[in-house]
Amino acid sequence: MDHTKAEDYRFALLRQAEYSISVTKTAQLPTDEGAEVAIAGRSNAGKSSVLNRLTERRSLARVSRTPGRTQAINYFTLDAQRRLVDLPGYGYAKVPEALRLSWGPLLERYLRARGSLRGLVIVMDIRHPLGPHDADLIAFSRSCGRPVHVLLNKADKLSRGAGLQVLAQLRRETLLAEVGLQLFSAQTGLGLADLHRQLAAWLGEKETPTSAGAESESQIGEKDSRSGQGGRDQIETARGPSAGLE
Repeated sequence: MDHTKAEDYRFALLRQAEYSISVTKTAQLPTDEGAEVAIAGRSNAGKSSVLNRLTERRSLARVSRTPGRTQAINYFTLDAQRRLVDLPGYGYAKVPEALRLSWGPLLERYLRARGSLRGLVIVMDIRHPLGPHDADLIAFSRSCGRPVHVLLNKADKLSRGAGLQVLAQLRRETLLAEVGLQLFSAQTGLGLADLHRQLAAWLGEKETPTSAGAESESQIGEKDSRSGQGGRDQIETARGPSAGLE
């Protein structure tokens, strides 16, 4: 593959993704070795579609018309030592209260203690970005020393100019100062090369630059982006991710 063509870059290992296990208790987590990247987001942000586009598999992650269907931590193996992890969606009121509350402690322990976790991708709907639950999860992840990369998904729903305006506004948010941030569309593939590059950096492809900050269409105006490699500041007021998770 020609790595000089940023818009065409693909991390080939992602095509090997296969469903492995669904976890509802800490004791069920796979052996904590190797490397994994977790993907999280509001239930209506298009997280399943992002996973399917990322892996070039139409139904790897089930896409449902009813948000909130991801009710466990779902593991997808890439090879013997590397994994993608689909975290429960949050922010959907119709999920039963008891189920929602049960996810909180599991996710908190996962984010705090999982040694193989290399980074967290948070999917947001670009039309409704950085809601309270998104902010809570980012702050908590940063307090745990977890690098975060934000996808502003559904960018195809806005004009290019409007999308770049949202990107610029969010870049000024203090909470996102050291967080990777890019435009994305699971529908059209906008920003896919940037996301592949970020995951390759986290999961250890040696040939790949360690930043997803290439000046592509999805990241114009982000020359100073640190592409999710930061996020290690301690947030004194950070809460655990249990509040509002659904």
